[in-house]
Amino acid sequence: RMVPVPSNSIIPERDLGKTPVIECSHLGIDFGGLRAVDDFNFTVGATEIAGLIGPNGAGKSTILKSITRQLATISGTVYLDKEKMAKMTNKEVSQKLAVVLTERMRPELMTCEDIVATGRYPYTGTLGILSAEDKTKVKKSMETVHAWDLKDRDFTAISDGQRQRILLARAICQEPEIIVLDEPTSFLDIRHKLELLTILKQMVLDHQLTVIMSLHELDLAQKISDKVICVHGEYIEKYGAPEEIFTSEYIRKLYGITRGSYNAAFGCVEMDPPRGEPQVFVIGGNGSGIPYYRKLQRQGIPFAAGVLHTNDVDCQVAGALADQVITEKPFESISQESYDKAVELMKKCQKVICPLKDFGTVNAANRELLRLARELGILAEL
Repeated sequence: RMVPVPSNSIIPERDLGKTPVIECSHLGIDFGGLRAVDDFNFTVGATEIAGLIGPNGAGKSTILKSITRQLATISGTVYLDKEKMAKMTNKEVSQKLAVVLTERMRPELMTCEDIVATGRYPYTGTLGILSAEDKTKVKKSMETVHAWDLKDRDFTAISDGQRQRILLARAICQEPEIIVLDEPTSFLDIRHKLELLTILKQMVLDHQLTVIMSLHELDLAQKISDKVICVHGEYIEKYGAPEEIFTSEYIRKLYGITRGSYNAAFGCVEMDPPRGEPQVFVIGGNGSGIPYYRKLQRQGIPFAAGVLHTNDVDCQVAGALADQVITEKPFESISQESYDKAVELMKKCQKVICPLKDFGTVNAANRELLRLARELGILAEL
């Protein structure tokens, strides 16, 4: 179940005429005596979510730490809301920018409410004493991430998913214009990944926030990011909309994929196909064949598939896993030529699997393939 942000969210509505942005211009970062990232540039505007992707060790965390002043830069400039961040005080930065990092905090004797309350320190006096208004904002920020029931729990004793929600509540409590997160979903199960990202997206839409975060899950990065920053080696190799970035060819290049494949249409990976002459012919379509393609791949049994229209969802997976696929043009009836190719290939296989149940006008020839397989005695029972 998707978790909406309550209407009484702590973050105030922004002035729509104001455009808070973070901009990096010709930034160079030295880490451990080595040039970690060199001469990178990007701008993220209001209401945008920017996702950093790239292989392990590419420098995603280093970039995030540099633009949040946790690592010193050796060249270039970071602008926060059109001001040079280097000239801003820590308090000024904290009132505009909140950070959620992957390092697992181990505070002693602090409750979850105590942790969230630290988000109010940029607004308190030197003693850090919370006003009644501050305490109300702490409560509301925890309610925003559905964590008020954790307020009295020891922060070190809660789960990874709960801890991430508390850290997000602390960031919300700062009333920032920009939230920076380093791999916020890495330790979360699928439910909590979706809940966290849904909360972030809703806050961006409702409150004109800017979010910058690194993600390992390409499917999530593809779905939530308005802009994608691709970090490769010492450079930002590519920067643009998800539609430009997430192609099978580019993701394969960015990550140096040599085994298996990445399917940009599905946002998922497929394992290497089995090698050898096809032993099984699968008559599929409309998604019916996908479970069988993957089962045959897991069992190491080479197979062929057809006749599939190239716009059929089955064709995407069959193309990655099958030894051969007989295809037809979208929306066209299966031609005699495609049917004959399928018959020839099917007769060379030891058995035929037909998970397809529905036959219409354009795939009527597949019904004939099924009938022929039954006549030849090679149709397997499912």
